[in-house]
Amino acid sequence: MKPSDISVGRVNVSAYTIPTDAPEGDGTLQWDSTTLIICEIHAGGEVGFGYSYGNQATAFVADYLARKCLLQRSPIHIPSLHTSMLRQIRNDGSRGIASMAISGLDVALWDLKAKLLGSSLLDLFGTAQVSVSAYGSGGFTTYSHHQLAAQLSGWVAEGLKSVKMKVGAEPNVDVARVQSARDAIGPSTNLFVDANGAYDVRQAIAFADKFAALDVTWFEEPVSSDDLDGLRRVRDRAPGAIEIAAGEYGYDSFYFRHMIEGQAVDVLQLDATRCKGFTGFLEGAAIAASFGIPISAHCAPSLHMHVGCVVSAFRHVEYFHDHARIEAMLFDGFIPAKDGELKPDRSRPGMGLIFKHSDAKQFLSWRSQ
Repeated sequence: MKPSDISVGRVNVSAYTIPTDAPEGDGTLQWDSTTLIICEIHAGGEVGFGYSYGNQATAFVADYLARKCLLQRSPIHIPSLHTSMLRQIRNDGSRGIASMAISGLDVALWDLKAKLLGSSLLDLFGTAQVSVSAYGSGGFTTYSHHQLAAQLSGWVAEGLKSVKMKVGAEPNVDVARVQSARDAIGPSTNLFVDANGAYDVRQAIAFADKFAALDVTWFEEPVSSDDLDGLRRVRDRAPGAIEIAAGEYGYDSFYFRHMIEGQAVDVLQLDATRCKGFTGFLEGAAIAASFGIPISAHCAPSLHMHVGCVVSAFRHVEYFHDHARIEAMLFDGFIPAKDGELKPDRSRPGMGLIFKHSDAKQFLSWRSQ
């Protein structure tokens, strides 16, 4: 049977809520767990694996879309299936939870297609490079100075050349925390900060100057990513050594285009677990390329290492503490960062990942029938 003659027989969707290993917070939010949404698409004796991170409601919508748009259809023709899912959510809104649901399913479809064709995902897409840079990300505002220093210096010891910390929850202590981070990692490691939109424009401009004095080279979401004019004002006034980054909350190519046209960022962040999967990620990357803007992937390192290798102007993958920890714990085939790089295993089909159902069972919060 030709791959194009195979049809989707079953789709399983599940949600797993995993406690954090310590209280976590950023400039605008605190949390004590992370919810992982798993999508598994069965066809032709293979199982396509995809995932997202988000509210449990994402799993409900993904299950609905799978039943309405994927069952008994060929998994090979992903553009057709992707369009069908977009049309199905027309009246519900195409962003937020609906977009994350499509993301998990779209990733699973690409993984399945590669497996049906006997290929790694990287060889299916074609490569611009065989590995991508990664940066350690955490440094939560709930951490003590000791916890902050230990986490960031630990990543440096593991070979990561860049690390990122959260700021903005208590602006009066932010400079001291950044100084602690710089002292811990030394002068040769790149230091990034992420405010998660906690500052107003004037605060952000003032902090950009203070952070630059500590050799910070990346200022993420200094103001809300929805305030494109505010981001542009910060970018215009920030020291030249600091790049302004945002885009992780973008769900479609229209948002990414508006952000770039608004001259709001130096680097565009894309998240395939939010922006409608690999299909949406590559659309966003194409838009960025048309403006000469580099991109960086937000979180989910086991997923983004693959699509990052496809994009020429790709900067790095966020090796986010929560996600790297969960993926190492629950994904057979997890690849840790080595010498600051993530390199997909092209000897394994698809993304090379198998979900550890037995290990994850204790965290199960919802499963499709």
